[in-house]
Amino acid sequence: MLRIAVPNKGSLSEPASAMLHEAGYRQRKDRRELVLVDSDNEVEFFFLRPRDIAVYVGSGRLDIGITGRDLLLDSGSKAEEIMQLGFAGSTFRYATLPGTAADVSEFGGKTVATSFAGLVTKHLADHGVDADVVHLDGAVETAIQLGVAEIIADVVETGTTLRNAGLEIIGEPILESEAVVIRRTGAPADDPKVRQFLRRMQGVLVARRYVMMDYDIRVEHVERAVALTPGLESPTVSPLHHEGWVAVRSMVPSKDAQRIMDELYDLGARAILTTGIHACRL
Repeated sequence: MLRIAVPNKGSLSEPASAMLHEAGYRQRKDRRELVLVDSDNEVEFFFLRPRDIAVYVGSGRLDIGITGRDLLLDSGSKAEEIMQLGFAGSTFRYATLPGTAADVSEFGGKTVATSFAGLVTKHLADHGVDADVVHLDGAVETAIQLGVAEIIADVVETGTTLRNAGLEIIGEPILESEAVVIRRTGAPADDPKVRQFLRRMQGVLVARRYVMMDYDIRVEHVERAVALTPGLESPTVSPLHHEGWVAVRSMVPSKDAQRIMDELYDLGARAILTTGIHACRL
């Protein structure tokens, strides 16, 4: 069986399980379950702390896992990212009191507090900066107020929490993170079970981004219409019983669907319909 690590809690847990369910895999009904066997799909799921997943996968104990890019890089494990999943996006940045420093190059001799000590230590080393790194498990924005550090490195969404603490964001982002699929570094790239899993996950990503659009249009307007709905390869065009009309079917980005429908209507298309896509293979 393919052995897969899944986050058991936190912001990664529910979206990961929802995506796996959409991909056709069984998921646990009781949050206390630590292991779930999906015999029909020949997969065994292990529900682990998000921070531990890269360690298990990097050791080869598990085949693949879902975790955050930030957690993967912070772990220092021998694991690598093989697919982006498009959820749990975050930005990792430095912050400090106004006037303390303007850029990472000015951190020399200072102390940086963070929950991602491995990631920050490597980032500072890559920039040739000699600074102390203090590991904290959470609420790092209070580290400056309590005199533990002059600078913090943390996940930033809107920046409101930092501003409320009297801090300002400085320098370029350390990392743009999101949920990713990982595997052990050096693992065979042609494992058929892994390839099947990735195809299923890719199918979910495409199904979430696209809708199927159907419409009827006069033959003389087909070329202009299919320019609006080119599909992934080419739209399907079928003659209708009523002479001079054809039916067109194509996948279109869901975020653009309403605008495309308006433009098709202005072009003379009628019976314009969109339907959701539950699964696909490209």
